[in-house]
Amino acid sequence: MALFGSKKEKKEESVTAPVAAKKVGPKPLATDHNLSAVIVAPRITEKAVGLSEQNVYTFVVRGNATKFAVRDAIKALYNVTPVKVNIVNKKAAKRVKGFSGKTVHNKGMKKAYVYLKKGDTINLV
Repeated sequence: MALFGSKKEKKEESVTAPVAAKKVGPKPLATDHNLSAVIVAPRITEKAVGLSEQNVYTFVVRGNATKFAVRDAIKALYNVTPVKVNIVNKKAAKRVKGFSGKTVHNKGMKKAYVYLKKGDTINLV
């Protein structure tokens, strides 16, 4: 039999059962995962305390956290609705310490600034 023969064989069409359609369920809700794992800890620094007077609260969040995950976690944990969420990714860095010239490795982190409407507060202490 040649590769490029002029005669083509007819293949019999076999009767097969129709393939069942893939059942698509509802999309998983944002609350289906562990929301308490999104927020690592509240960040209490001098700057963060000053911002909390303006209804802006600072949290350390996981490296893979998104604005939407932080928003849902704040709703679930503190029972307040954020107006806006900003995320800052602080990279790890090596710094020279003091006069000794030793290098110190500062760990990186991801911070979330959560803006609340007037009247809403979060008690962090």
